[in-house]
Amino acid sequence: MSETHPRPDRSRDLSQPVERLSADERLKAGSDQLRGTIREGLADPLTGAVSANDAKLLKFHGMYLQDDRDVRDERRRQKLEPAFQFMIRVRMPGGVCTTQQWLKLDELARTHGNATLRLTTRQTVQFHWVLKNDLRPLIQGLSEARLDTISACGDDARGVMCSVNPHLSALHSTVYDLAHRASDRAIPRMRAYREIWYGEAREREPAEAPEEPFYGKTYMPRKFKIGFAIPPVNDIDVYTQDLGFIAIAENGELKGFNVAIGGGMGRSDQSTATYPRLADVIGFVTPDKVLETSDAVMSVQRDYGDRLERAHARFKYTIDDLGLDWVTAEIERRLGFTLAPARPYTFTSNGDTLGWQTGDDGAHHLTLFVENGRLENQPDRPLLDGLREIARVHDDTLRLTPNQNITIARVSDANRERIEQLARDYRLLASDWGSALRVNSMACVALPTCGLAMAESERYLPSLIARIEALLERHRLSDVPITVRMSGCPNGCSRPYVAEIGLSGRAPGKYNLYLGGGFHGERLARMYLENVGEDGILDTLDKTLGHFARERHEGEHFGDFVVRAGYVEAVTSGRDFNR
Repeated sequence: MSETHPRPDRSRDLSQPVERLSADERLKAGSDQLRGTIREGLADPLTGAVSANDAKLLKFHGMYLQDDRDVRDERRRQKLEPAFQFMIRVRMPGGVCTTQQWLKLDELARTHGNATLRLTTRQTVQFHWVLKNDLRPLIQGLSEARLDTISACGDDARGVMCSVNPHLSALHSTVYDLAHRASDRAIPRMRAYREIWYGEAREREPAEAPEEPFYGKTYMPRKFKIGFAIPPVNDIDVYTQDLGFIAIAENGELKGFNVAIGGGMGRSDQSTATYPRLADVIGFVTPDKVLETSDAVMSVQRDYGDRLERAHARFKYTIDDLGLDWVTAEIERRLGFTLAPARPYTFTSNGDTLGWQTGDDGAHHLTLFVENGRLENQPDRPLLDGLREIARVHDDTLRLTPNQNITIARVSDANRERIEQLARDYRLLASDWGSALRVNSMACVALPTCGLAMAESERYLPSLIARIEALLERHRLSDVPITVRMSGCPNGCSRPYVAEIGLSGRAPGKYNLYLGGGFHGERLARMYLENVGEDGILDTLDKTLGHFARERHEGEHFGDFVVRAGYVEAVTSGRDFNR
């Protein structure tokens, strides 16, 4: 690796005045460390919103300003402002949640969040439909449960992911502890958070001690995602993370981590210069070097990420612009040591093991299927009530999975029968939901709350799955696991570009169809059809699934088959995605 590569022009000394920055970067720099005029905006009784600039700053506080798009046109005709509300995302490293915390989340959802909770693809909980006047009570309620929303959104290190379940083995527990420490280390110090949401007085800040010693005044160029995976299960889709740590163990003992950098899903249909990218494994570190490795990798992106063109600001583009060898050498320079060679590992899936498992210590764990992560009470499925009743009985913790499901961890022998009966009563068991395709499906929220959505996702995927299930039954594939993921826009929050069948919204009722992703997230999919409706999607899947049923090799996954059969060429790199 060359260490003589010239320093790129966009590197800058964080102690110097901000120069040549985009409007978003200038906003951060002049925001008084994310205070902006948020306090004043919350007090304005004439609107349910906050200013556009404060809406951007609020992301660092873990919330998005949204509106109900189902009624947007009607309200415009009535000359009313949009039906503004907020999405609130909780910081929950590794998805670990006590039952008391869950009961508080449930209470807050019923009081301030339209009686619904959303399990996300990054192992946390989102509240939707939160009105401006309910923001402070909700945040303060979270604080009572020792939860917060700091760094759940914004240009910083987002919530750190970790393979579940920490109680399955001592290895899982050790890795989770590191993930939690990495999260605490990477979040902004956020004095503004305590002032705005908890009503604390502003402290006098000594000139020599900046509020954000790591981030400076402009934080990261874009969001930065970190995750810890434990082979053979790639449930966190580690290759989609900006920074991934892949656990290497011998006889159940953690030896260290392979380090993977440069993953990311976001792209734009309007620019072929944007693309999803899978992370590259660059070496191995021992457990005691994990936190400083995280600092070094993040600091390279902080200093060299593009702060002029926001669509080009993710770490994946920094790596492709500067070269993987150069970026790796710069990480090693900051670490003060050379990364050891990567060690062998194997992934076999990226899904959840649904149903009961027993850990190394003999404890029982029940993973429940929650379709698209939506917990609410419907006439035939009172799911929110079901989880509340389980939490009232359970005497340990819950684990939110990267696949929008939830694990009841360390179920005691005394409670096992009762908890299984509650799960059955409230239709939370995977056996209540149908095919292997459905339990391996995911969708983002999309309409009506997400402002970026171009098409339906969460509300539409279940019915599309039902139609695909009919095809699977005809081709005798109902028990074959196939990953399918749908996103309402190209940003890819549901990670569709690593699915065997991926869909991203283009317009109402229209999607790009992607085929050929790897079953355990090791290969990007490629677009097979552009801007197509349901009939075209089903016709294509009928043909390809039928061919798969007739000619698949033993143990072959659908994504591998469509590449082998020539439906799509394998994507060899992010830059190859749009070819």
